[in-house]
Amino acid sequence: MTIFSKIIQGIIPCYKIAETDKVLVFLDAFPVLRGHTLIVPKVEIDYVYDLPDELLAEMHLLAKRIAIAIKAYTACVRVSVLIAGFEVPHAHIHLLPTNEMSDIQFSKKIKFTHEEFIEIANGIKSFL
Repeated sequence: MTIFSKIIQGIIPCYKIAETDKVLVFLDAFPVLRGHTLIVPKVEIDYVYDLPDELLAEMHLLAKRIAIAIKAYTACVRVSVLIAGFEVPHAHIHLLPTNEMSDIQFSKKIKFTHEEFIEIANGIKSFL
């Protein structure tokens, strides 16, 4: 069972942004940037392009909605989308509020307090 499956099942808490029957959206616990968000299918499939077409489409359409909210909340230049698939063996999409290409550095993590995570999650949700 992946860490994402444990989050989906409520075993591990998260800072939830949105949820559908098939997808969970939450803040990355080890963010690269303020507002770094993950779009995760509730089914545990490792490789994103092994997902059924309908589920992949739902994830991307939800990512668009969330990206618009992240951009409004953070006032970033754009929300970058990244699918790498190496961190956790469970398909997921990263949404990263960026102002320039050099903002995307996964070797650099930011730490937030519980209260800051709640503020960020509520801020993004306020634009949904």
